[in-house]
Amino acid sequence: MRVLIVKMSALGDIIHALPVLDYLHQVSPGIEVDWIVEEPFREILEGNPLITKLHTVRTKVWRKKPFSAATRREIGAVRLALQERDYDLVFDIQGNLKSGLVDWLSGAEKRIGFEREVLQESVNLLFTTRQVPLRRQDYHITDQYLRIVSVSFGRDFNKMKLSSDIYTSPEDDETARTLLATMSDGLVFLFHYGTTWETKFWFEEAWVDLGKRLLENYPESSILLSWGNEAERAAVTGIAAGIGPGARVLDRFPLKGFAALLKKVDLVVGGDTGPIHIAAAVGTPTVSLYRASDGKRSGPRGPGHVIVQTPIHCAPCFRTECDKNDKCMRTIAVDDVMRAAEKALGG
Repeated sequence: MRVLIVKMSALGDIIHALPVLDYLHQVSPGIEVDWIVEEPFREILEGNPLITKLHTVRTKVWRKKPFSAATRREIGAVRLALQERDYDLVFDIQGNLKSGLVDWLSGAEKRIGFEREVLQESVNLLFTTRQVPLRRQDYHITDQYLRIVSVSFGRDFNKMKLSSDIYTSPEDDETARTLLATMSDGLVFLFHYGTTWETKFWFEEAWVDLGKRLLENYPESSILLSWGNEAERAAVTGIAAGIGPGARVLDRFPLKGFAALLKKVDLVVGGDTGPIHIAAAVGTPTVSLYRASDGKRSGPRGPGHVIVQTPIHCAPCFRTECDKNDKCMRTIAVDDVMRAAEKALGG
Protein backbone atom coordinates (compact mmCIF):
# COMPACT_ATOMS: atom_id res chain seq x y z
CA MET A 1 0.00 0.00 0.00
CA ARG A 2 1.15 3.54 -0.77
CA VAL A 3 -0.35 6.59 0.96
CA LEU A 4 0.21 10.35 0.96
CA ILE A 5 0.05 12.60 4.03
CA VAL A 6 -0.96 16.15 3.15
CA LYS A 7 0.27 18.30 6.03
CA MET A 8 2.11 21.28 4.62
CA SER A 9 2.37 23.77 7.51
CA ALA A 10 2.92 25.13 10.11
CA LEU A 11 5.92 23.90 12.06
CA GLY A 12 4.10 23.02 15.28
CA ASP A 13 1.24 21.34 13.43
CA ILE A 14 3.64 19.22 11.37
CA ILE A 15 5.30 18.04 14.57
CA HIS A 16 1.90 17.23 16.08
CA ALA A 17 1.26 15.00 13.06
CA LEU A 18 4.44 12.91 13.38
CA PRO A 19 2.77 10.07 15.39
CA VAL A 20 0.70 9.36 12.26
CA LEU A 21 3.83 7.84 10.72
CA ASP A 22 4.35 5.38 13.56
CA TYR A 23 0.65 4.48 13.49
CA LEU A 24 0.68 3.66 9.77
CA HIS A 25 3.77 1.51 9.98
CA GLN A 26 2.42 -0.40 12.97
CA VAL A 27 -0.96 -1.17 11.42
CA SER A 28 0.36 -1.88 7.91
CA PRO A 29 3.93 -3.25 7.90
CA GLY A 30 5.62 -2.58 4.59
CA ILE A 31 3.44 0.43 3.81
CA GLU A 32 5.00 3.29 1.83
CA VAL A 33 4.18 6.67 3.35
CA ASP A 34 4.90 9.86 1.40
CA TRP A 35 4.46 13.37 2.79
CA ILE A 36 3.98 16.74 1.10
CA VAL A 37 5.17 19.85 2.94
CA GLU A 38 5.94 23.51 2.34
CA GLU A 39 9.58 24.06 1.38
CA PRO A 40 10.53 26.05 4.54
CA PHE A 41 9.51 23.11 6.75
CA ARG A 42 11.07 20.25 4.82
CA GLU A 43 14.04 20.04 7.21
CA ILE A 44 11.85 18.82 10.04
CA LEU A 45 10.92 15.72 7.98
CA GLU A 46 14.09 15.05 6.00
CA GLY A 47 15.89 11.85 6.91
CA ASN A 48 12.88 10.31 8.64
CA PRO A 49 13.07 6.58 7.81
CA LEU A 50 9.30 6.25 8.10
CA ILE A 51 8.83 8.55 5.09
CA THR A 52 9.42 6.95 1.69
CA LYS A 53 9.30 10.12 -0.39
CA LEU A 54 9.11 13.76 0.63
CA HIS A 55 7.39 16.19 -1.76
CA THR A 56 7.68 19.95 -1.36
CA VAL A 57 5.61 22.92 -2.53
CA ARG A 58 6.12 26.69 -2.46
CA THR A 59 2.58 28.03 -2.27
CA LYS A 60 3.60 31.46 -0.93
CA VAL A 61 5.81 31.96 -3.97
CA TRP A 62 3.10 30.68 -6.29
CA ARG A 63 0.49 33.05 -4.86
CA LYS A 64 2.70 36.05 -5.63
CA LYS A 65 2.98 35.09 -9.31
CA PRO A 66 0.12 32.66 -9.95
CA PHE A 67 0.20 32.91 -13.74
CA SER A 68 3.94 33.01 -14.34
CA ALA A 69 5.63 30.32 -16.42
CA ALA A 70 7.79 29.34 -13.44
CA THR A 71 4.75 28.78 -11.23
CA ARG A 72 3.02 26.70 -13.88
CA ARG A 73 6.13 24.59 -14.35
CA GLU A 74 6.52 23.96 -10.62
CA ILE A 75 2.85 23.02 -10.14
CA GLY A 76 3.06 20.74 -13.17
CA ALA A 77 6.14 19.05 -11.74
CA VAL A 78 4.38 18.49 -8.39
CA ARG A 79 1.35 17.05 -10.17
CA LEU A 80 3.50 14.66 -12.19
CA ALA A 81 5.52 13.55 -9.13
CA LEU A 82 2.36 12.86 -7.14
CA GLN A 83 0.53 11.01 -9.90
CA GLU A 84 3.57 8.85 -10.66
CA ARG A 85 3.28 7.46 -7.14
CA ASP A 86 -0.27 6.20 -7.79
CA TYR A 87 -1.54 6.54 -4.21
CA ASP A 88 -4.06 4.12 -2.74
CA LEU A 89 -5.08 6.72 -0.14
CA VAL A 90 -4.52 10.43 0.41
CA PHE A 91 -4.98 11.75 3.96
CA ASP A 92 -5.63 15.49 4.06
CA ILE A 93 -4.92 16.52 7.65
CA GLN A 94 -4.44 20.19 6.73
CA GLY A 95 -8.03 21.03 5.85
CA ASN A 96 -7.79 24.16 3.73
CA LEU A 97 -7.84 25.26 0.10
CA LYS A 98 -4.16 24.66 -0.64
CA SER A 99 -4.23 21.14 0.75
CA GLY A 100 -7.42 20.44 -1.19
CA LEU A 101 -5.70 21.46 -4.40
CA VAL A 102 -2.87 19.05 -3.59
CA ASP A 103 -5.44 16.30 -3.03
CA TRP A 104 -6.78 17.00 -6.50
CA LEU A 105 -3.33 17.19 -8.09
CA SER A 106 -2.50 13.74 -6.70
CA GLY A 107 -5.10 12.14 -8.96
CA ALA A 108 -5.89 9.63 -6.20
CA GLU A 109 -9.36 8.12 -6.18
CA LYS A 110 -9.67 8.01 -2.38
CA ARG A 111 -8.99 11.29 -0.57
CA ILE A 112 -9.88 11.42 3.12
CA GLY A 113 -10.23 14.54 5.25
CA PHE A 114 -12.16 16.44 7.90
CA GLU A 115 -15.86 17.23 8.14
CA ARG A 116 -16.99 20.83 7.65
CA GLU A 117 -17.19 21.65 11.39
CA VAL A 118 -13.44 21.44 11.94
CA LEU A 119 -12.13 22.64 8.59
CA GLN A 120 -9.98 25.76 8.41
CA GLU A 121 -11.61 26.49 5.03
CA SER A 122 -14.83 24.74 4.03
CA VAL A 123 -13.86 24.78 0.35
CA ASN A 124 -11.65 21.81 1.23
CA LEU A 125 -14.79 19.66 1.09
CA LEU A 126 -14.75 19.94 -2.70
CA PHE A 127 -11.51 17.97 -2.88
CA THR A 128 -12.00 15.07 -0.45
CA THR A 129 -14.08 12.00 -1.25
CA ARG A 130 -14.66 10.98 2.36
CA GLN A 131 -15.02 13.17 5.45
CA VAL A 132 -14.33 11.59 8.83
CA PRO A 133 -16.34 12.68 11.90
CA LEU A 134 -14.30 13.34 15.01
CA ARG A 135 -15.25 11.85 18.35
CA ARG A 136 -15.74 13.80 21.55
CA GLN A 137 -12.44 12.51 22.94
CA ASP A 138 -10.53 13.73 19.88
CA TYR A 139 -9.84 17.13 21.41
CA HIS A 140 -6.07 17.17 21.07
CA ILE A 141 -4.89 18.06 17.58
CA THR A 142 -2.74 14.92 17.32
CA ASP A 143 -5.77 12.75 18.05
CA GLN A 144 -7.68 14.53 15.30
CA TYR A 145 -4.96 13.72 12.79
CA LEU A 146 -4.84 10.12 13.96
CA ARG A 147 -8.62 9.81 13.67
CA ILE A 148 -8.52 10.82 10.00
CA VAL A 149 -5.84 8.24 9.26
CA SER A 150 -7.10 5.40 11.44
CA VAL A 151 -10.60 4.97 10.00
CA SER A 152 -9.24 3.21 6.92
CA PHE A 153 -7.42 0.60 9.01
CA GLY A 154 -9.93 -0.14 11.76
CA ARG A 155 -7.46 -0.04 14.64
CA ASP A 156 -7.91 2.31 17.59
CA PHE A 157 -4.86 4.50 18.05
CA ASN A 158 -5.79 5.15 21.70
CA LYS A 159 -4.71 1.61 22.59
CA MET A 160 -1.32 1.96 20.89
CA LYS A 161 1.99 3.35 22.06
CA LEU A 162 3.02 5.82 19.37
CA SER A 163 6.30 7.68 19.16
CA SER A 164 7.79 10.50 17.12
CA ASP A 165 11.27 11.76 16.39
CA ILE A 166 13.14 14.34 14.37
CA TYR A 167 16.18 12.91 12.68
CA THR A 168 19.44 14.84 12.91
CA SER A 169 22.82 14.24 11.30
CA PRO A 170 25.97 13.14 13.15
CA GLU A 171 27.39 16.58 12.35
CA ASP A 172 24.41 18.32 13.97
CA ASP A 173 24.70 16.06 17.02
CA GLU A 174 28.43 16.75 17.34
CA THR A 175 27.86 20.52 17.15
CA ALA A 176 25.35 20.26 20.00
CA ARG A 177 27.73 18.13 22.07
CA THR A 178 30.55 20.61 21.53
CA LEU A 179 28.41 23.51 22.71
CA LEU A 180 27.26 21.72 25.85
CA ALA A 181 30.83 20.68 26.66
CA THR A 182 31.64 24.37 27.21
CA MET A 183 29.03 24.67 29.96
CA SER A 184 28.98 23.82 33.66
CA ASP A 185 28.29 20.29 34.82
CA GLY A 186 24.79 20.97 36.13
CA LEU A 187 21.46 20.91 34.32
CA VAL A 188 20.97 22.82 31.07
CA PHE A 189 17.74 24.75 30.65
CA LEU A 190 16.65 26.32 27.38
CA PHE A 191 14.29 29.31 27.36
CA HIS A 192 12.50 30.18 24.15
CA TYR A 193 10.99 33.61 24.72
CA GLY A 194 9.65 34.26 21.22
CA THR A 195 6.46 33.19 19.50
CA THR A 196 4.22 34.28 16.63
CA TRP A 197 1.31 36.01 18.42
CA GLU A 198 1.65 38.86 20.91
CA THR A 199 -0.94 36.99 23.01
CA LYS A 200 1.44 34.07 23.51
CA PHE A 201 4.39 35.99 25.03
CA TRP A 202 5.36 36.03 28.71
CA PHE A 203 6.74 39.26 30.18
CA GLU A 204 10.50 39.71 30.28
CA GLU A 205 10.78 40.34 34.03
CA ALA A 206 9.20 36.95 34.64
CA TRP A 207 11.82 35.21 32.48
CA VAL A 208 14.56 36.95 34.48
CA ASP A 209 12.99 35.94 37.80
CA LEU A 210 12.50 32.34 36.62
CA GLY A 211 16.10 32.12 35.43
CA LYS A 212 17.50 33.38 38.73
CA ARG A 213 15.38 30.93 40.72
CA LEU A 214 16.38 27.96 38.58
CA LEU A 215 20.06 28.77 38.90
CA GLU A 216 19.65 29.17 42.65
CA ASN A 217 17.73 25.90 43.06
CA TYR A 218 19.92 23.89 40.70
CA PRO A 219 23.57 24.81 41.36
CA GLU A 220 26.05 24.63 38.48
CA SER A 221 23.21 24.82 35.97
CA SER A 222 23.14 26.86 32.78
CA ILE A 223 20.40 28.64 30.84
CA LEU A 224 20.47 28.96 27.07
CA LEU A 225 18.21 31.52 25.39
CA SER A 226 17.11 31.00 21.79
CA TRP A 227 15.53 33.48 19.40
CA GLY A 228 13.90 33.62 15.98
CA ASN A 229 14.32 37.22 14.78
CA GLU A 230 16.21 40.38 15.66
CA ALA A 231 13.51 41.72 17.98
CA GLU A 232 13.57 38.46 19.94
CA ARG A 233 17.36 38.48 19.99
CA ALA A 234 17.34 41.94 21.56
CA ALA A 235 14.79 40.80 24.14
CA VAL A 236 16.66 37.64 25.17
CA THR A 237 19.94 39.58 25.35
CA GLY A 238 18.28 41.77 27.97
CA ILE A 239 16.84 38.74 29.76
CA ALA A 240 20.24 37.04 29.86
CA ALA A 241 21.84 40.19 31.28
CA GLY A 242 19.12 40.32 33.93
CA ILE A 243 19.68 36.70 34.94
CA GLY A 244 23.44 37.18 35.09
CA PRO A 245 26.23 34.57 35.05
CA GLY A 246 24.94 31.20 33.91
CA ALA A 247 22.74 32.60 31.13
CA ARG A 248 23.88 32.61 27.51
CA VAL A 249 22.22 33.79 24.29
CA LEU A 250 22.55 31.22 21.52
CA ASP A 251 23.74 31.90 18.02
CA ARG A 252 21.19 31.23 15.29
CA PHE A 253 20.92 27.51 14.52
CA PRO A 254 19.55 25.80 11.42
CA LEU A 255 16.42 23.81 12.19
CA LYS A 256 18.14 20.42 12.31
CA GLY A 257 20.97 21.78 14.42
CA PHE A 258 18.47 23.30 16.84
CA ALA A 259 16.62 19.98 17.09
CA ALA A 260 19.92 18.24 17.87
CA LEU A 261 20.55 20.73 20.68
CA LEU A 262 17.03 20.31 22.06
CA LYS A 263 17.64 16.56 22.30
CA LYS A 264 20.50 17.16 24.72
CA VAL A 265 19.24 19.84 27.12
CA ASP A 266 17.42 18.90 30.31
CA LEU A 267 14.34 21.13 30.12
CA VAL A 268 12.82 23.53 27.59
CA VAL A 269 10.53 26.37 28.73
CA GLY A 270 8.50 28.42 26.27
CA GLY A 271 5.12 29.46 24.99
CA ASP A 272 2.96 27.70 22.42
CA THR A 273 5.64 27.70 19.76
CA GLY A 274 7.67 25.41 17.51
CA PRO A 275 10.69 24.81 19.77
CA ILE A 276 8.46 23.48 22.55
CA HIS A 277 6.90 20.98 20.16
CA ILE A 278 10.28 20.01 18.70
CA ALA A 279 11.59 19.36 22.21
CA ALA A 280 8.58 17.18 23.04
CA ALA A 281 8.96 15.26 19.78
CA VAL A 282 12.57 14.37 20.56
CA GLY A 283 11.81 13.35 24.15
CA THR A 284 13.04 16.37 26.13
CA PRO A 285 10.92 17.53 29.12
CA THR A 286 9.03 20.78 28.59
CA VAL A 287 7.12 23.46 30.44
CA SER A 288 4.80 25.30 28.07
CA LEU A 289 2.93 28.52 28.81
CA TYR A 290 -0.50 28.96 27.25
CA ARG A 291 -2.58 32.12 27.13
CA ALA A 292 -4.57 32.75 23.95
CA SER A 293 -4.22 29.18 22.76
CA ASP A 294 -5.38 26.00 24.49
CA GLY A 295 -2.82 23.75 26.13
CA LYS A 296 -5.26 20.86 26.32
CA ARG A 297 -5.67 21.00 22.55
CA SER A 298 -2.10 21.46 21.41
CA GLY A 299 0.25 21.13 24.37
CA PRO A 300 2.84 18.36 24.76
CA ARG A 301 1.47 15.32 26.54
CA GLY A 302 2.90 12.58 28.74
CA PRO A 303 5.39 12.33 31.60
CA GLY A 304 7.91 15.14 31.63
CA HIS A 305 5.60 17.68 30.01
CA VAL A 306 3.72 20.26 32.09
CA ILE A 307 1.34 22.89 30.73
CA VAL A 308 0.69 26.16 32.53
CA GLN A 309 -2.53 27.75 31.27
CA THR A 310 -3.45 31.28 32.28
CA PRO A 311 -6.36 31.33 34.76
CA ILE A 312 -7.89 34.44 33.18
CA HIS A 313 -11.58 33.84 32.47
CA CYS A 314 -11.44 34.61 28.74
CA ALA A 315 -8.71 32.12 27.88
CA PRO A 316 -8.24 30.44 25.52
CA CYS A 317 -9.53 33.16 23.21
CA PHE A 318 -7.37 32.39 20.11
CA ARG A 319 -6.96 36.10 19.50
CA THR A 320 -3.63 37.27 18.10
CA GLU A 321 -4.03 40.75 19.60
CA CYS A 322 -5.89 41.95 22.70
CA ASP A 323 -6.19 45.14 24.75
CA LYS A 324 -5.95 42.96 27.89
CA ASN A 325 -2.68 41.43 26.76
CA ASP A 326 -0.52 42.82 29.56
CA LYS A 327 -2.98 41.80 32.26
CA CYS A 328 -3.32 38.32 30.79
CA MET A 329 0.46 37.93 30.53
CA ARG A 330 0.88 38.61 34.23
CA THR A 331 -1.70 36.03 35.33
CA ILE A 332 0.94 33.34 34.82
CA ALA A 333 2.99 33.49 38.02
CA VAL A 334 6.67 32.62 38.26
CA ASP A 335 5.85 30.42 41.27
CA ASP A 336 3.56 28.32 39.05
CA VAL A 337 6.21 27.95 36.36
CA MET A 338 8.85 26.97 38.95
CA ARG A 339 6.57 24.24 40.30
CA ALA A 340 5.94 23.08 36.73
CA ALA A 341 9.69 22.93 36.05
CA GLU A 342 10.28 20.81 39.15
CA LYS A 343 7.47 18.49 38.16
CA ALA A 344 8.70 18.17 34.56
CA LEU A 345 12.22 17.33 35.72
CA GLY A 346 10.81 14.73 38.10
CA GLY A 347 8.67 13.25 35.33
